[in-house]
Amino acid sequence: MDKMMDSPWVLRIIALFLACLLFFSVRTELTSSNKTTSNEQTDVIRDVPVDVYYDNENLIVTGLPKTVDVTIKGPMQLVLQAKAAKDFSVFVDLSNLLIGKHNVRLQYENISNKLQVTLDPAMVNVNIEEKVTQEFRVDPEMNNRLIEEGFILKGMTAKPATVYVTGAKSAIESISYVKATVTGEQGLTEPFSQVAAVKVLDRDLNKLDVTIEPETVKVKVDIAEYSRELPVVMKEIGKAPDDVTINELTLNQKMVKVYGRKSIIDSLNGIPVEVDLSKITESKTYEYDVKLPEGVTKISDTKIKIKADITKVEQEKTTPTTSTPPSSPPSEEPNTTPSDENTPTEKTEDIDS
Repeated sequence: MDKMMDSPWVLRIIALFLACLLFFSVRTELTSSNKTTSNEQTDVIRDVPVDVYYDNENLIVTGLPKTVDVTIKGPMQLVLQAKAAKDFSVFVDLSNLLIGKHNVRLQYENISNKLQVTLDPAMVNVNIEEKVTQEFRVDPEMNNRLIEEGFILKGMTAKPATVYVTGAKSAIESISYVKATVTGEQGLTEPFSQVAAVKVLDRDLNKLDVTIEPETVKVKVDIAEYSRELPVVMKEIGKAPDDVTINELTLNQKMVKVYGRKSIIDSLNGIPVEVDLSKITESKTYEYDVKLPEGVTKISDTKIKIKADITKVEQEKTTPTTSTPPSSPPSEEPNTTPSDENTPTEKTEDIDS
């Protein structure tokens, strides 16, 4: 035997046999591998819903994806059957976990053991919290730029005025705004109503994952032309007649409401009414038209009444005057005693004698 083993030909024959055996073994393995490879298939089933089991009456779970992508690999026939039937499910069981944060693995069922299954994601971080329901007032809102110039938003009301919000305790505590946004076309001038969806936001205006009941409210929008009450200011023109003294002029109303563009109306201090004094001739109530200032579209009262209290002055009657000579002093009574000039003197009598 030893002599045979020492023979080089024997060793060569043994080596050749082993080489042939190895060759056929590898060939068979490769052939089998090729057959298996050609019979396998990989496919991805997207957006498979995730079922979660927990106490949904008292607890809220956040952080869990609503859907996952499932990759299946295996025999072509089984892959095609699983993709077509979709009778498998992806779930996570949280029923035995306490309130708090947890890292859990997603599971699947009703998939053939001959298939290789990969979930994306496979692990998720969830937060189990106490479920809280609280009532909140709804604040309607609208972009004021939709309102035509010269009109204003007088107010908005929502019906119902409050909604019930249910969610995790941390989410309820972070609620800062409960809004119902109204939309519309540019140039709104009349009141209208609209059904609007309710949004729940935190202080940074991020939408919160909560349940709202009801989800919509009816918003009534009150739009009106801009107006403002202004005082009536009397502006006296002309001059009263000479025989009239105006004692007092009294306005029947002191305020009027004017409408128009806000910038113009706010710049006005009063509404002037011109009173022509030359036409006031008796004590009575006069009516005057109100002239609209530029930019004012309308006014609550287009006529203003003013009560006048006057006194008529009676002028003295004048007669024509004639020139008369100055009156002379009263004449003295004639003296019965003859004057010296007319009565003969004693000398004369003497001459005659």
